[in-house]
Amino acid sequence: MLDETDRALLTLLVADAGQSASALGRQLGLSQPATWRRIKRLQEAGILTGRRLLLDAEKLGFGVTVFLGIKLATKGRVGMEDFERAVGGIPEVQVVTHVLGLYDYRLRVVARDLADFERVLRRRIMTLPGVGNVEANVMLSEERRPGPL
Repeated sequence: MLDETDRALLTLLVADAGQSASALGRQLGLSQPATWRRIKRLQEAGILTGRRLLLDAEKLGFGVTVFLGIKLATKGRVGMEDFERAVGGIPEVQVVTHVLGLYDYRLRVVARDLADFERVLRRRIMTLPGVGNVEANVMLSEERRPGPL
């Protein structure tokens, strides 16, 4: 079970996962070894599963983000597995989420511009196994990134 110090540690790590255990400990009123033990325990419990860098897609030349709803034309385990395996090979697809509702999958796709997105859509996404209906929503702005729970 997590205590308040664990929760505070997680909040600090979400804000900046590159901080040293020593710097985190100073903010929490803990020694470096005590902080490191907590981090290790959270990793072993599967609560901390890795650290990521957030890249600014726009500054890297990807000015368009599109959320796609994908409804598979063919249902069943094989169709889903084929789709998931194939979509994993498209670098412009940043996130693949299997969902309940109108669509079977939600994809977050980045592209250099709308013409580049159209190319990715026509040549890569629409040719994936089992793809039926597709709905696209172009992101206008992102107000909040995922943070601590």
